[in-house]
Amino acid sequence: MDIDSIRSKFPILNQTVYGKPLVYFDNAATTQKPQSVIDTLCRYYETLNSNIHRGAHYLAAQATDQYEETRRAVQQFINARNHYEIVFTRGTTESINLVASSFGQRFLNEGDEVLISAMEHHSNIVPWQLTCERNGATLRVIPFSDKGELDLEAMENLMNEKTRIVAVNHVSNTLGTVNPVKQIVEMAHSHGIPVLVDGAQAISHFAVDVQELGCDFYCFSGHKMYGPMGVGVMYGREELLDQMPPYQGGGEMIKEVTFERTTYNELPFKFEAGTPAVGDVLGLHSAIRFMQETGINNIATYEKELTDYATEQLLNIEGLRIYGQARQKTSVISFLIGNAHPYDVGTLLDKLGIAVRTGHHCTQPIMDRYGIPGTVRASFAVYNTMEEINILINAIKRIAPMLM
Repeated sequence: MDIDSIRSKFPILNQTVYGKPLVYFDNAATTQKPQSVIDTLCRYYETLNSNIHRGAHYLAAQATDQYEETRRAVQQFINARNHYEIVFTRGTTESINLVASSFGQRFLNEGDEVLISAMEHHSNIVPWQLTCERNGATLRVIPFSDKGELDLEAMENLMNEKTRIVAVNHVSNTLGTVNPVKQIVEMAHSHGIPVLVDGAQAISHFAVDVQELGCDFYCFSGHKMYGPMGVGVMYGREELLDQMPPYQGGGEMIKEVTFERTTYNELPFKFEAGTPAVGDVLGLHSAIRFMQETGINNIATYEKELTDYATEQLLNIEGLRIYGQARQKTSVISFLIGNAHPYDVGTLLDKLGIAVRTGHHCTQPIMDRYGIPGTVRASFAVYNTMEEINILINAIKRIAPMLM
């Protein structure tokens, strides 16, 4: 790939921070946006702004067509069976909340169990806790090893006749672990248990095929795959979505409303109440185009090179420890330097123009598992370079003596 050409598509990367060229290694929190996505947002509000599906005029028809084209683009991107299995949300968090609430209302009863992993983002913990509290169910947790790999034997032992759903992430946003989702799905399905996958940290790094994985739900956010904030996707298997009640009430999700009763719309509109973020959805389509033009397999290969190189160089720094060294891992590296607090490390790196994330990364149970307050997290995207990694390495070597 021509990395210089790719970087030229991202205007934000041209700026300086504290007089230093910006080195952006906070991609697990949000990726930057190519000019094509920015242009799509501007073009929508400049030439097409209107509400969709119900308008009889030209702008509404055009906006509706492009909105539904995006739905079909997402369907193809993740290889869903049907376009109406794609539900637009505000992001991964809302997608998981939707499933937890609606699936829980239909299928979860007192005494039932929900099985998640110990490496989940809070967005795949708290919604299930809330649902369990409402329904009198119990949350069970799959442990992971020191290296950051799920204990599948423990998972097998935790599943029983009371387990109603398994919810796991595809990639850990803190450890970088790529979980064996297909195997997890096969294990759960052998017991008749559906599986939700949090794909927020996977969708931009390698190809996702929901039919190949066999999962029942797959959730992700646009802003972590070079698209706008405020838009996400919940893929759900038609057979389950048909049985689940609406998550929210309002316009669009209805067929007929009287004061006596309401009948609900067909899929996917049953789960899309109210006015959607139309411009952001169209921006998501542009982000998908960018990834397809770049080549998702090219992205995966290049990011692995970045991650392998950064890992090797970081481990050569005295006193530096990396948390999460699974055999299958994507472009996230969480580390600590000696006894230095991660916030201090992040603040000093920021003064050198390097953007990293510090803290517990919305995974406090992971930090408790290791007995640490948090980590420094460097996460890579396709526009990052080996030169930028060298800048990070040299910066850490420079600040480490001040902190240890």
